Amino acid sequence: MAEINADKTIDLTKEFHRLQNAADLDPLMERIGNARYVLLGEASHGTHEYYTWRAEISRRLIQEKGFSCIAVEGDWPDCFEINRWIKGEPGTPESIEDVLSLFDRWPTWMWANWEVAALAEWLRKHNSNLSPGKKIGFYGLDVYSLWESMEIIVEYLEKEDPEAAEYAKKTIDCFEPYGEEDNYASALSMLKQSCKDEVLRLLQTVRQRAPQYDSQPEAGLNAEINALVTANGEKYYRTMASFGGNSWNVRDLHMVETLNSIMKHHGPDAKVIVWEHNTHIGDARATSMADRGNLNVGQLVREQHKPEEVVLVGFGSYEGSVIAGSMWGAPMQEMRVPPAIEHSVEEMLHSFSPENKLLIFDENSALQDHFRGWLGHRAIGVVYNPDRERGNYVPTKLTSRYDAFLYIDKTRALHPLHLKPKGNLTPETYPFGI
Repeated sequence: MAEINADKTIDLTKEFHRLQNAADLDPLMERIGNARYVLLGEASHGTHEYYTWRAEISRRLIQEKGFSCIAVEGDWPDCFEINRWIKGEPGTPESIEDVLSLFDRWPTWMWANWEVAALAEWLRKHNSNLSPGKKIGFYGLDVYSLWESMEIIVEYLEKEDPEAAEYAKKTIDCFEPYGEEDNYASALSMLKQSCKDEVLRLLQTVRQRAPQYDSQPEAGLNAEINALVTANGEKYYRTMASFGGNSWNVRDLHMVETLNSIMKHHGPDAKVIVWEHNTHIGDARATSMADRGNLNVGQLVREQHKPEEVVLVGFGSYEGSVIAGSMWGAPMQEMRVPPAIEHSVEEMLHSFSPENKLLIFDENSALQDHFRGWLGHRAIGVVYNPDRERGNYVPTKLTSRYDAFLYIDKTRALHPLHLKPKGNLTPETYPFGI
C-alpha cells in the first residue's frame, strides 16, 4: 500500500457531523445543493445500514430537491418491474414481495430484501399523489441480463414493430447454439465470429424506432435499454473470454450509457440518485484501480458534467455482520465483519470516536489535509471471507474519491426477503426500525 499520511493525534472531532437520525443529514443536503447527479455508495452488498441510510437520503432528495428517479446496480428487466409497481401500472403484482421474488439471479439478496421492500412501498405511496409524467422511477443499470433482455425485446416487438422483431429474432438465432451467457463466453474463446454485428444492428433499429413505441408507459425506454443490454452484454461476455480484455470497464461504461439514456428520457431538468458499490461510485482515479487501467461510474459522471452537478457519497463501517456467499453462487449466509485493520479509513474513524459520523469534504475543511493521503478502504463484495480480511482493502485518497462519507461504526446484516425481520418494517420505520 502507498504511504499513509493521516495523523490520528490531530483532534478532528469538530469536523465530524453527528449521524443518528434523518435530521442529521442536513449538512449533506446543503453540500448536494443543486446537483443533478447524487451517487450513493456502499462498502458491501449485504449491509442493512447502507441500504436504509441511502433510502433516507433518497427520500429527502425526492421530497426536498425534486429528484426524478433512482438507478441501481441491478438488472434492467427486474428493476423495471419495480419501476412499474411503484408507479401503480395495471397488471403489476399486488405486493412488492411478489415483485422482488422475480430477482432470481445470484446474488438474489441484493435487491430481494426487506430494506428495498420498505423503500418501494414509500415510493408507491409518494407516486400515488403525482401525475403520470412526474412519478419517481426505479431503474437497473447493470449489463448481466443478456438473455432476459433479448427475450423481452422479441416479445414486445412482435406486438409493436414486427419488422424490428425480425432483427431481434436473428439476434436470438445467433446466440441460440450457446444456451446461456457462460457458454457463450466459453465458445467465444474458440470461435472467431461473434454476434456483435447482429446485436449492434438490433440496437440501432430499436433506438431509431423507440419514440414510436407508446402503447405502454415508458415502452420506448424499456425497448431501448433492453437492446443496449443485449449489445453491451455481448461485448461484456466476449471481453471476459478474451485475453487482456477489461470487462470491468465494459460494464461501467454500459452503466453510464444506460444512466445517460434514463436522464435523456426524463428531460433536461432531470435529477438522478445512483445506488452502487463504493468501487463503482467512488472516483477510480483516487484509488489503486487506476493503476490497473480501470475506470468507473463515479469517474465518468464527474468527467461528463460540471463539478457542481455531481456529488459522490461513500460509506464504510468498523465492524459488524454482512450477508454474502463464501464463493460465487454459494448459498447466502450471515458473516461477521471483523474490526477494520490498522491504518485503514475505518480504523482511523473508529479511533477518533466509536460513533456514527458524517464527513463533508469541503475545500477548507481540516479533513482535506488529514484524509487526502493513501489509506486502505474496506470493500466487501458478494463473495467474502472474513478470515482473509487484508485482501478487502482498496488504497484510497478519501477526499478525492468522494465528496462526502457516511461512517457507521457497527453495522448489521441485510434482511433477505425470505427471512422475516424482527419488528415492523414499514416505510415510516426505516432506516431505524429493524
